[in-house]
Amino acid sequence: MSPLCDLPKNLPSGCPPPGSPAQGWSISPQVEAEEKRNLWILAGHQIVYCVGWIFKTESVIMPAFLDAVAGPGAGLLRGFLPVLNRFGQGASQIFLAPRLRRMVYKKRALAGFSAAMALPLLAMAALWSVSIGQASLLLAGGVLGCYFLFFVLNGFYLLSFGTVQGKLIRPTHRGRLLRRSTFWGTLAATGFALWLLPGWLQSNEHGQPNFHLLFLWVASCLWLSAGVALALREPPDAISKKPPRRTTGNIPDMIRALQADPNLRRIGLVGICLGAGLIVSPHYQALALGKFQCPPIELMHFAITQNIAVGLVSLLVGPMADAWGNRLTLRVLIFGTSAAPALAAGLTLLPTPLSGSLSWLIFIPLGISPLLLPILNNYTLETCPPHRHPRYLSTVNLCVAIPFLLAPAAGWAVEQIGYGPVFGAAAGLLLLAAVLTFRIAEPRRQPVLPPQLPLAEVDGSLVTQILAEQDETAS
Repeated sequence: MSPLCDLPKNLPSGCPPPGSPAQGWSISPQVEAEEKRNLWILAGHQIVYCVGWIFKTESVIMPAFLDAVAGPGAGLLRGFLPVLNRFGQGASQIFLAPRLRRMVYKKRALAGFSAAMALPLLAMAALWSVSIGQASLLLAGGVLGCYFLFFVLNGFYLLSFGTVQGKLIRPTHRGRLLRRSTFWGTLAATGFALWLLPGWLQSNEHGQPNFHLLFLWVASCLWLSAGVALALREPPDAISKKPPRRTTGNIPDMIRALQADPNLRRIGLVGICLGAGLIVSPHYQALALGKFQCPPIELMHFAITQNIAVGLVSLLVGPMADAWGNRLTLRVLIFGTSAAPALAAGLTLLPTPLSGSLSWLIFIPLGISPLLLPILNNYTLETCPPHRHPRYLSTVNLCVAIPFLLAPAAGWAVEQIGYGPVFGAAAGLLLLAAVLTFRIAEPRRQPVLPPQLPLAEVDGSLVTQILAEQDETAS
């Protein structure tokens, strides 16, 4: 018999009324009383985080830094950046999920991992200072190692942030948090970038930018954002005092969750296509500085253009997500992001002087891409009850990371085949991801279920025993 038969017959359908918790989110009086304050603290935490992040943007600063340390012919090495980025970020979450679930205070994990991310940045600053700007493969290997460690810690951070947000902020207010943190973070980050980047990107006595100053700045901002996170007022979780039973392993548990929930499988497929379309991110600046022959100072203009685009788009994305849901918002964002590789492919057909003067336009739709993962995570949070948030988030983020294993091949293709075909293929994959969002469920149109029931039970397709066993072993 379908699980639907066991549900109460008078469950309301459609979106929950304003002010009520959405499906899968149970509210306690203490959380509700502190929600407004916690929303502003989380926004402040992310604003400080954004002020640092613009100084190491993954599409501009970090690829240029690797090109500087690796020397000529760095396309293949540059292709490893997305692999280390997404795979470190996604795979690490799988192993943290059960431990994070058992923590009494999730904000401690959020603050700890925010501060820990500063350590590999300090190491990269030291490597650049010691090398005196001399390119070498050994130096490039050290940088790639630090870069991977940074994103392992960043994956822990993102899972912690998503779990804290899922615990303290109701689904219909998460778009508000995204809008406040992204818009004001963009405004502050742009101001600091205009003030500091011109001097730091200018060549020093060794003919190289002062990359070490950029990394020291980012590390300082991460430490400050960690302090802000500790100000959250979070009620302790009730954790079972029984010793945790042995599980079958993190990867088998993830596979069992995918087997049990068809909607999770569809989300994962969207994530795979999305990741496949984003693996070309490090090559936009190489296209501009190399093929289009733009001067290095354009890196600052590209970073600021992308940052301003993020801030302006967030003004629309936050209210759209709260009013019409994260599924529709995700679809619109993916369609918009696909314009970046399509425009890059189109510019390769123009004469060099004209394409160089128009290259900054690529970074406008590219500014949408930083919002994709937060909206995908917010959607995922709505499809399951709070106790499954870490598992579902880590599963979806690993799906996004899997295609990045092909990023070195994309770097090789850029060098051997050319930018146009590679960026054209990326645009096609992003369009496919957008189309696949029509197949995932809209949580706000489902009956408002008790918090212990996952969304998949609405379809009558959940293998209840599998997830029940998984929850029991993880307790």
